[in-house]
Amino acid sequence: MPRPTTAQITYGSVTVVFSTLAMLLLSQTSSGVGVAVIALAALGLGLLVAMTVPLPKQPAARAARSVPVAASTGERVPEQRGSVLADPVLADSVREPTR
Repeated sequence: MPRPTTAQITYGSVTVVFSTLAMLLLSQTSSGVGVAVIALAALGLGLLVAMTVPLPKQPAARAARSVPVAASTGERVPEQRGSVLADPVLADSVREPTR
């Protein structure tokens, strides 16, 4: 499970504090049960906000550069590169003229 980012923790915490204050002021409750319900609702809202903050994207170059490891030997497998001769346009410019 990935660790929460700083942005997720910040947004979630700010949401809990402000939503608790707003709900307490709007409801004008003074009972312990009312305060507990509002606190639980604010925590749930803060968790929802924290989980919906977009995670940073992994750079595509890092994923493309990863080299697979052979399962049986544990050795690195060389990257497969496309052949120049596979492209017909490039293949004509690479071939040497025959005599």
